[in-house]
Amino acid sequence: MDSLILYSLAGILLFCTGLYGVFFIAHLLKRLMAMNIMAAGVFLILIVIARRNAEAFPDPVPHAMLLTGIVVAVSATAFACAIARRYVDITGRTGVDEEDAS
Repeated sequence: MDSLILYSLAGILLFCTGLYGVFFIAHLLKRLMAMNIMAAGVFLILIVIARRNAEAFPDPVPHAMLLTGIVVAVSATAFACAIARRYVDITGRTGVDEEDAS
């Protein structure tokens, strides 16, 4: 099997696994981790796209998008962690689908 196909399938698998976690897991931190898994799948697909027609040099545009995406993903994760912590401090719940304890 060609390595680009293998990397593409791994990226799709990571994205689908993260998508499942986003929709079916109620815990905030686990949902945030699922979003990061989705981002890793997208990053892997961008690497494959950059190497698809690389006779001499790979395409630099997907590489630039990848670097920008990593920076955005790290900052969005930090922001989401701050929001999740504030949500837990206010409500006392760690999940969005939990029953109200009071």
